Amino acid sequence: MSRIVTLLAALIALAAGFAVYNFWPEEKPEALIYEPPRALKSFELNSTAEGSIENDALKGQWTLLFTGYTFCPDICPTTMSDLKGVLPALQEETSDPVKVWMISVDPKRDDIERLTQYVNYFGDDFVGVRAEHKELFPFVRDLGLMYSIPDEGEENYLVNHSAAIILVNPNGHRKAIFNADHQRGEVPVVDMEQLAKDFAIIAN
Repeated sequence: MSRIVTLLAALIALAAGFAVYNFWPEEKPEALIYEPPRALKSFELNSTAEGSIENDALKGQWTLLFTGYTFCPDICPTTMSDLKGVLPALQEETSDPVKVWMISVDPKRDDIERLTQYVNYFGDDFVGVRAEHKELFPFVRDLGLMYSIPDEGEENYLVNHSAAIILVNPNGHRKAIFNADHQRGEVPVVDMEQLAKDFAIIAN
C-alpha cells in the first residue's frame, strides 16, 4: 500500500512540475522585439576597425548600434560610458562577441581619425562607423533611427539624433530596439539595467 502511495505522490509531483513548466508565465523583455528578425538593406560604411565594411561585418557577433557624434555634449558620452559598464554582463550571456557600433551622424567634423580616437577611449569592443550623408541617411533610417542635417555653412552646431539602441543578432539581422527613457530635465538615455535583463532573455 505504501508503495502505491509513494508512486501516486511521485506522479502528482511530476504532473505539477510539468504544469508549472508549461503554464508559468514566461519572462518577456521590455524592449521592442522584431519577430522574425529583420534583414538590413545593403550598406557600405567606413569603420574605425576594418576600413570599408558591408553587411557581413555584423555577422558572427551581437552588435549594439546607436547614433552619435564626437562633439555631442551629453547623450553620446553618457551612452558610451554606460555601455562600457554593462558590456561584461552582456558577454556572460553569450559565447558570441558583443560589440558596440557608434554611428557618427556628423560626417562633416567626424573624420575617421577623430572617430577612432573617440571610440578607442572606451575599449576594443567599441567601433566607430561613418559615411557621407548620401550613404549614411538611408542606413540610419533602415535601422529605425533618425538624425538632423545642419544647414550648409554652419560651423558650430548640435545634431539632433535618436537616443535608442538597436540590437543586431549574429546573423546580421535587426532583433530588438531599446528605447531611451525620456525624463523632463534629464538626458534621454537607455536604462542599462533593463537592457542587460532583456539581452539575457533574447540571447538565451
